[in-house]
Amino acid sequence: MTSRSLGQFYPVASPVHDLDPRAKILATAVFVVGLFLIDSTVGLLFVAAALVALVTMSRIPAGTFLLLLRPVLFIVALTVLFQVLFSREGVTLAEWGFFEIRSGGLSLGFFLALRILLLVSSAGLLTATTAPVALADGIEDLLSPLKRVRFPAHEVAMMMTIALRFIPTLGKEAEKIKGAQAARGADFSEGGPLRRARSLVPLLVPLTVGAFRRADELAEAMESRGYRGGEGRTRYRELRFRKRDALALAVTALVLLIGVLL
Repeated sequence: MTSRSLGQFYPVASPVHDLDPRAKILATAVFVVGLFLIDSTVGLLFVAAALVALVTMSRIPAGTFLLLLRPVLFIVALTVLFQVLFSREGVTLAEWGFFEIRSGGLSLGFFLALRILLLVSSAGLLTATTAPVALADGIEDLLSPLKRVRFPAHEVAMMMTIALRFIPTLGKEAEKIKGAQAARGADFSEGGPLRRARSLVPLLVPLTVGAFRRADELAEAMESRGYRGGEGRTRYRELRFRKRDALALAVTALVLLIGVLL
């Protein structure tokens, strides 16, 4: 997570970067919902090909974008392993004791792994192509109808954006603390699962303290600059929903529809 991670903006000129943040947020939401409506591997592969084309259009280097998937590789591997070992569907391909590897488990594991990777990739593409300020403005505009029932749209949008912004920062700080603890003799890799979980305490305690310290410093910095919530605030750049934004939403829905039909 020290170089690129989920929540980090990649500044470059591209057609995807130029889209309205509200269109990208809505397209991502539609994409996520659509992934759970697709029940075939062929449909997911078609959607994956469309997502690869979109990443190419965003001009984000492939290696940089793949780093977004690194934090979820353990979850993906665990999902595939459970499906392979405990599924009882399909033809038996291999047998070891009371464990059987069946073709149905392999196909289902691949299907679930692909769905997880696509979910994370869509979220990563959104944050990598949308500046934090634009993302906050887009979320606030989409939640603005709820202001009639006294819903704090601006504050919720600000909290979500700050949370995304500090994911890479906390990742870098965790690496620094881990290196410092390792230099003092801490071992994070040896022993059983319980011992390794206990060895994370020297890492989690200072990381939590540092997170609270950063939050306090950020709050003081915002207050010293006159921030008092969304009341009466104006924007330097006003959001404009254009034809290409509507086209992007339509293409997203079309791709997902084809994936469902496949």
